[in-house]
Amino acid sequence: MSSRTLPLLFINLGGEMLYILDQRLRAQNIPPDKANKVMNDIITTMFNKKFLEELFKPQELYSKKALRTVFDRLAHASIMRLNQASMDKLYDLMTMAFKYQVLLCPRPKDILLVSFNHMDAIKDFVKDTPSILGQVDETYRQLIEMYTTLSSGEFQLIRQTLLIFFQDMHIRVSIFLKDKVQNSNGRFVLPTSGPVPYGTLVPCLIRMFSRSGEEVTRRQFSNGGNYTAALREGSFEIFGDRVTKLGTNMYSVSRPVETHMTGTSKNSAQHAKVNVAPNPLAKEELNMLAKLMGGLEIQKPGNADNGFRVNLFSTDEEEEEALISRPDDLLYGVINIQATKDQQANAELAKIMGEFAESGDQCPSSSSKGDDLLAMMDGL
Repeated sequence: MSSRTLPLLFINLGGEMLYILDQRLRAQNIPPDKANKVMNDIITTMFNKKFLEELFKPQELYSKKALRTVFDRLAHASIMRLNQASMDKLYDLMTMAFKYQVLLCPRPKDILLVSFNHMDAIKDFVKDTPSILGQVDETYRQLIEMYTTLSSGEFQLIRQTLLIFFQDMHIRVSIFLKDKVQNSNGRFVLPTSGPVPYGTLVPCLIRMFSRSGEEVTRRQFSNGGNYTAALREGSFEIFGDRVTKLGTNMYSVSRPVETHMTGTSKNSAQHAKVNVAPNPLAKEELNMLAKLMGGLEIQKPGNADNGFRVNLFSTDEEEEEALISRPDDLLYGVINIQATKDQQANAELAKIMGEFAESGDQCPSSSSKGDDLLAMMDGL
């Protein structure tokens, strides 16, 4: 498992989340000023300096539940609200899109180009806001500094870590099904055509050499596909042509998108309920998660009238039906975290726990779901 995977996973999933939210804000005719505020607030939070400092530290990936918690909090960083069914659908679309991109990367290093495509789109979202542009540019710098010097083997380890993270996710997405790149069981169809990895030859030739190193014979064979040579390598700089289209916005053309749980995914969720024994690493993971999220400066709307709800389904009825039909959340035992034993190492966690105590008597409404960390931690 690579300890350098988390920043790439977060940035790419965050980019996909912004693509989807941008499309839904336009589809629901949200006033431009409110839509811009939502996008700016989320991007500002996503690229918060303290948050990125924690994110780019070498560390293991968080569990699916823990990472979902981070994106729940991030999606509610502004005046927009999502109910549980829409948040489920948003996260499903994010994860399946990035999983598809990782699978299609011709070589492991191209995952960085996918990340830069997401970064380029995010930068375009805030092109008229110089203060946020500075945060985005700083993230470019950190990505270049951390990843451009890595070897092919290290990128292969990153790719393997990502695929292990995604291996049990088989959510069917309408766009992928219509484009025939996903089967009815939620598994992707890998193409047998297109450009080969940069720096390699199209497979079709076997060359035989003598002991002295001289070529003696050649044999042609059918590679079973329609492959072409890669013309050039994508740019790994802040500006430049990335060449690959993986990681660009597939929602730029208005297309309805639906997600469906496959039978395999449902069975996995039901099977997971049987094992309710707490993970021995759960305390440490929650401590690290709290430290990571301690850098998130979430702005709570001062006036509730300014807030609005976004629906990722065509109608409210479909959203309610999806909420009822989805598998119940996984059950986990309660874990007590003794943060007071090491105040210096767990300052952020202690601060957050203090905030929990202050707001413990308040009952969150359905419209403000995800506003505070406590409500989301209950789902871990």
